[in-house]
Amino acid sequence: MDNKRELHNNENIRKSNVRRYAGNSVNSNTRKKIKKGDSGKVKRPSDSARTNSAKPNSARIKNQANSKSSNVRRRPLNNDFDIQNQNIKKAGERKLSKKEKQARMEARAKASRKNQSMETIKRREMKARLRAERAANRPVIFISYVFLLIFVAMIVYLIRFQIKDSESVINSPYNNRDKVLSTSIIRGSIVDRNGNVLAKTVVADDESETRSYPYGNLFCHSVGYSTRGTSGIEGMMNYRLLTSNAPVDEIALNELNGKKNMGDTVVTTLDANLTNAAYTALGDYNGAVIMIEPSTGKILCEVSKPDFDPNTVADNYEAIIADSTNSSLLNRATNGLYTPGSTFKLFTLTEYLNENPTLYMDYYFKCTSTFEYQGSKIGCSSGIAHGSEDLTSSFANSCNGSFANIGLSLDITSFKALCTQMYFNSELPVDIDYKKSQFKLDENSTNFDIMQTSIGQGETLVTPLHLCMIASSIANDGKLMKPYIVSEIDNYLGTRVKYFEQKEVGNLFSKDQTDLLKTFLRAVVTSGTAKKLNGSDLYTAYGKTGTAQVKNGSENNGLFMGFAENEAGRKVAICIVMENAGDGISPVVPVAREILDAYYNIQ
Repeated sequence: MDNKRELHNNENIRKSNVRRYAGNSVNSNTRKKIKKGDSGKVKRPSDSARTNSAKPNSARIKNQANSKSSNVRRRPLNNDFDIQNQNIKKAGERKLSKKEKQARMEARAKASRKNQSMETIKRREMKARLRAERAANRPVIFISYVFLLIFVAMIVYLIRFQIKDSESVINSPYNNRDKVLSTSIIRGSIVDRNGNVLAKTVVADDESETRSYPYGNLFCHSVGYSTRGTSGIEGMMNYRLLTSNAPVDEIALNELNGKKNMGDTVVTTLDANLTNAAYTALGDYNGAVIMIEPSTGKILCEVSKPDFDPNTVADNYEAIIADSTNSSLLNRATNGLYTPGSTFKLFTLTEYLNENPTLYMDYYFKCTSTFEYQGSKIGCSSGIAHGSEDLTSSFANSCNGSFANIGLSLDITSFKALCTQMYFNSELPVDIDYKKSQFKLDENSTNFDIMQTSIGQGETLVTPLHLCMIASSIANDGKLMKPYIVSEIDNYLGTRVKYFEQKEVGNLFSKDQTDLLKTFLRAVVTSGTAKKLNGSDLYTAYGKTGTAQVKNGSENNGLFMGFAENEAGRKVAICIVMENAGDGISPVVPVAREILDAYYNIQ
């Protein structure tokens, strides 16, 4: 009976503990071990233990603290129940076989692929819609771009016009805006580099204005005129001459009183004394003289004949333009295209030296006055037979037969490239009005064309300005300075408004080339066709003469191109063309000497 009671009590205690553990109602720290007595009976927890287990958490924490102080030994936490619950949970889950796992993975992969394919379809549909929209909008976009380009082009054009082209448009002789400007501005003056007045406006008592040219015909082409259209510097600087940079208070006062302001002054690079000397030396010959300072590019002298009086050009304009024989309005120094004659042998020589940098010293030719090749004949001037010649004497004597022979040995493609480099068939780097020189030799040219071109005949044409630029480059050790004719703009009181900088264009020759070419050009003066230039105490001269046959059957033109320098290193380049001057050499060399003497005496 007692044993049954004990078993019953033990069963109740076990169930009670199970409920207490399962409900998590008793803190693990407050659970007490159930000890057996000496009699082997299981003891119940004391009333105080049961009371503590029913207390709130705060009370239990307090009892735990008290139990530590009272050294009451408690039963350690038993985790078997938690492990049992986990085992029960795991037991409730059925393990999958490998096939089931593989099937589940394949199902997931298939679902993933399906989702991806759906997304791909959606993306494709979206791209198709975008393409369709772009195709529909393409005409609109195209038209928008067209209008945008037109707008940008207009902006660029307006900016270019305001910055670069406005002055040239105003300077155009076809633009009548200068008449509007002249209602408030008295046209400014033009002076030479020493301050000598070349053009000015004279205001009468009745306020009428007359354009005056104190030097008359002397500067009719270089300075030009403004009484019947514009030409020369008058045309090139038209806008500057009709612009006033007078003091602001003076401008305001004149405008308030209804008076005109004084236009600005154009200061040129021209030298009136030198120009007068060149004009006089040219005499009654038609032709041109132009001189350039090699180190700066300044045009010091520009003479052209026949000429006219710019003071009366308005009254005589119809008669002047009707005279087609003389073409007095043509500035021959810059726009006259001439057959270069033997001056072109300088280019033939340069190409030969380039192709034969060491063998040129072995060159030999025997001149019998006539050179014949495959039925084509070339004769020397005046039928002279020069005899045995090397390259230097061939150049100094200007032997046509020798240079026709040299021309046949040249690489025509390379020769043409050299002439292009020397600005034939090209734009010259200048701001003044000019004509483009011509060189027509090519790979299809006949031997006779090559022979003719090599001695400066044929279809080659050149301006005096162009030849003077070549001479200037050689004098300046190969460097070509941009030729210019206006140095600065001042207001009428002499205060500088604008200065035109000197500009180096590039190297036409190397220093070694110019040193070698100078020996050939010097030989022309010391022992060749320009011996009358030799022996001056003022300078040392270098040059090349030329006699050019003209097509109309009249007398030959005479040419000279070259330069001179004195002991101080001052250099000047010069080119002279004298139309219908007989054999060409006889008159042109003395004219060159007279002008060079004047230049160094003036300096």
